[in-house]
Amino acid sequence: MQDDMRLSVLSEKKDRQLVYKPEKCIGCGTCVQACPKGNLSVGAVGAVTRGLLDADFLEIKESEDCIVCGICARVCPTGALELKQEGKTLNDRSYISMAMKPTAVNENCVHCGLCEDICPIACIQITREISADGSLKLVGKTLIDSECCVHCGWCAAVCPVNAISVEKPFEGRWTRAEDVCQTCHTCVEVCPANALFNKKAKAGERVEKITHRPDACIYCGACAVACPVKAIDVRKTAILPEMEKKGSLEKRLLETPVPDALLRTCLETDEAACLGCGNCVIVCPVNALENRELAAGYLNDMDEKALLEVKNGKISVVNQDRCGADGACALICPVNAIWLVKREVE
Repeated sequence: MQDDMRLSVLSEKKDRQLVYKPEKCIGCGTCVQACPKGNLSVGAVGAVTRGLLDADFLEIKESEDCIVCGICARVCPTGALELKQEGKTLNDRSYISMAMKPTAVNENCVHCGLCEDICPIACIQITREISADGSLKLVGKTLIDSECCVHCGWCAAVCPVNAISVEKPFEGRWTRAEDVCQTCHTCVEVCPANALFNKKAKAGERVEKITHRPDACIYCGACAVACPVKAIDVRKTAILPEMEKKGSLEKRLLETPVPDALLRTCLETDEAACLGCGNCVIVCPVNALENRELAAGYLNDMDEKALLEVKNGKISVVNQDRCGADGACALICPVNAIWLVKREVE
């Protein structure tokens, strides 16, 4: 673990502590699914990932209500939550992150660098040089940082000599409603495994708005949590590592929908800076879902918008509670006249 990793104590009872490591969190909400008290919340995953909001994905609603049972830590696939007792981390094989076999490299590795190039979270480092014994080969080291590896399998898939072994946390099922999806790309950007992308269409070819790579997906659910129009459904169908007390976790996780993202942001605007161009109104996926013609550019042909509106040449927020915290409006604004701010968990 990195010495400078930020830690946050979410709850504490007697000699037990629930500790959160935001840098390891992927915003999947698996812990929220499993919490027996319903005391954890996840939200603003898109805005945080896109650098539009300085906040953590995860928050605890009322720390005094938490019984520090540790179920959230047991189901976390990345080890972003830790349960400590008398200052010592509890990390036996009843925790998914500990039961998973670490991504490993064997002696067949030729240090070609393909795994380093393809890793979506840059957790592989290779040092290499030409062999000094006269042979045509590379020698060196391939190091995988197990603290940040998300077990997506990209490295094993591209390895030309089958030198890498990966165990995934979950099997699952990923579906998306094509008619609901507004192609805001939030899911693509939040996916820790690079399992979602936009296909390039040939002239006259029709392709789906977002394409899923099943072999890379870890079925964490971050994409579904972050989707501002709820077009994505992710279900875990199996916990893959051999682990202790798996049955109780399966009852809480399998075939369970991802938790609703908590509304943790507000939109603020600067009317003096606003140009009234309407780009934010058109690009807003919530607006576009409400009326398809709006997404096609018919800005002034509608009397009412769902979330954002331009009135008298200035931007206005119609309904804060409809915002999905994807930040598409802030990204497209040419003069930074609209942005997201954090609001307190209620």
